[in-house]
Amino acid sequence: MAGREIFAGMRRWVPHFASSARRRPLSSLCSSSSSSFSSVDRRRDDELQSKIMGLRKPDRSATTVIQNWVDGGHRVSVLELRRVSVQLLKSKRFNHALQVLTWMETRSDFRVSPGDHAMRLQSIINVNGMLEAEEYFEQLSTASKKTACLPLLHGYVVERDTEKAEALMLKLGGLGLIVNPNPYNEMMKLYMSTSEYGKVPLVVQQMKKNKIPLTVLSYNLWMNANAKLFGFGSVEMVYKEMLNDNNVEVGWSTLSTLAGIYMKAGLVEKASFALRSAEKKLSNCNRLGFSFLITQYASLNSKEDVLRLWKASKAVAGRIPCTNYMQILLCLVKLGDTVEAERIFMEWESNCFSYDIRVSNVLLGAYMRNGMTEKAEALHLHTLERGGQPNYKTWEILMEGRLKSQNMDKAVEAMKKGFCMLQDCHWRPSEETVMAFADYFEKHGNIEYANWYIRVIRSFGFASSTLYKSLLRMHLSAQRSASDILKMMEEDKVEMDEETSALVQAFRV
Repeated sequence: MAGREIFAGMRRWVPHFASSARRRPLSSLCSSSSSSFSSVDRRRDDELQSKIMGLRKPDRSATTVIQNWVDGGHRVSVLELRRVSVQLLKSKRFNHALQVLTWMETRSDFRVSPGDHAMRLQSIINVNGMLEAEEYFEQLSTASKKTACLPLLHGYVVERDTEKAEALMLKLGGLGLIVNPNPYNEMMKLYMSTSEYGKVPLVVQQMKKNKIPLTVLSYNLWMNANAKLFGFGSVEMVYKEMLNDNNVEVGWSTLSTLAGIYMKAGLVEKASFALRSAEKKLSNCNRLGFSFLITQYASLNSKEDVLRLWKASKAVAGRIPCTNYMQILLCLVKLGDTVEAERIFMEWESNCFSYDIRVSNVLLGAYMRNGMTEKAEALHLHTLERGGQPNYKTWEILMEGRLKSQNMDKAVEAMKKGFCMLQDCHWRPSEETVMAFADYFEKHGNIEYANWYIRVIRSFGFASSTLYKSLLRMHLSAQRSASDILKMMEEDKVEMDEETSALVQAFRV
């Protein structure tokens, strides 16, 4: 559907009374009528919450825990179950959250709120998918749909399903359920992710027409879209409009957005000025802004500003998260300063409670990419001694680094350990890496390893005709039967080029 046709109907997205709406805090989704509990009740509620949160494995049932609690003669507070559901969602433990919320909804003596329905819908999306979420949404009352529409719309945004998202917006508008900027912001995020930049200004027009106030996020998305469509001059016009909007306050995120746009346009001085202005908006209560600006200063190759802002970020109260250490190390590695990266890495090591291998992986990767293999191997042994648990990225770095330095025995060792993790992650080795091992096996005539290798590679769906040809050459050279290889090739419907056909024919002579 063309953009103009879509937005011709967007006037129906928001009812006439939407202008009186005010944004509700997230906590209001889980509000409950006030009740007073005794200290004994509170301790019992805390005990139940502890039992549910203690279910670390997804296959353990939260439903069973709650039912056993009730069967044991204990009371269950809807407020407590609501609280634990929020904690489970924050921890991305959607399966347990769904079990708790489903149990709540099946109880006739529980008064389930629209916010509970919204949380359950969010859980359904993550556990069972959009189809079941759509069916659940249709069963809700109008009041609950008003609250649950945002997670459903967000689900469409994540899936980049423009057609369904637009249809939902039209439906919600017809029911009078769009009363704040959030759905509009979701639509703008969708259009940015699908490169339909021209639709973003149309969303802004519709917000203004329906007297829905623009938020900081609205302006940031609008600025990014205009940068794609019209260039930085149009972006500055949006920024000026934001400065004159009394409903919003320009903060570090907007100035960071502006800086990013200037950087892409090659306007280094303007980008630097925007970042300096953004610094003045930072708060010592939150590290997020510091992280964004540090990364942007690194993109400007300004190591001095990176280190200055990193030092300033330490004024924020609380422990520095591992992710922040990863970020500063990535920036310094990008800037080519491994010495400073090593210093900050040692600072992290001296303060960490548990050894997060992702932090050391940053330095490990830098060493391997720069040919510092001895340092890389020493660091790897050091992390093991400190209790670090290598992940797939660790083995990928070691595997590729050892391949590059032709340390093939150790590369094969890393490959085996890395491949053992393929089932539990999305990582897949590159075609170049896959063939480097195949060439090594072929060169040394190691058919047993090669046969094991092709089965592992094939089980994860990235066997190629080039790999099969290597195996066929090995079997032909060793005068070994290749019936299993030929069968796999047939099942995989491998395209037969001239060389492959000649090799296959050689086995049939």
